[in-house]
Amino acid sequence: MAIELTILIADDHPVFRQGLRMVIERERSFTVLDEAEDGRAALEKIIALKPQVAVVDIHMPEMSGFDLAREIFSKKIPVEIVFLTMYKDEEMFNAAMDIGVKGYVLKDSAITDIAASIKSVAAGQPYISPQLSAFLLNRMGRATTLARQMPGLADLTPTERRVLKMIADYKTSKEIGEHLHIHHRTVDNHRTNICQKLGLQGTHSLLKFALEHKSELS
Repeated sequence: MAIELTILIADDHPVFRQGLRMVIERERSFTVLDEAEDGRAALEKIIALKPQVAVVDIHMPEMSGFDLAREIFSKKIPVEIVFLTMYKDEEMFNAAMDIGVKGYVLKDSAITDIAASIKSVAAGQPYISPQLSAFLLNRMGRATTLARQMPGLADLTPTERRVLKMIADYKTSKEIGEHLHIHHRTVDNHRTNICQKLGLQGTHSLLKFALEHKSELS
């Protein structure tokens, strides 16, 4: 028996929302808890209803999809996000990946992609519309180039990479320590070592680097 997945849809076009809901609810294991017509309402409903997945239009009034995602990640709200967009924009795609969004679906292909994207992100796996595969390949190529240009990144130990990834999830040293079962001062030592290897100075530069390269630390 399939595990039930709860979903919230956020899009400012009611006709598109209605059509998307119909497609999603064809899956017996999917339950759409509610809809929102702007980012602010979406945030309020996500906090109140606690859906497992939020399907979010990037361009919305009140609060954009990007602002909504950042708010969700900073507040550590347990919901996975699938971005919807009309545009095949590589810069926008990379920005979404950098902040930690797992799903990225073109509206033109939402009918065929949305169910698979919801299942994938709910399982903790990324999903990207096949039409954007070139963007992903370009991104992987840049990551390889970055590793060559910045040897320190390849020099990070597995634990340091885990610490860096959790820094990108806005976790404190105490929270990282609890997760890794080590003292928070040991986490601080890892932070210092990471900064030295990457040539970074200051907490903010470490967080900025972690956010920019989060997807490369998986």
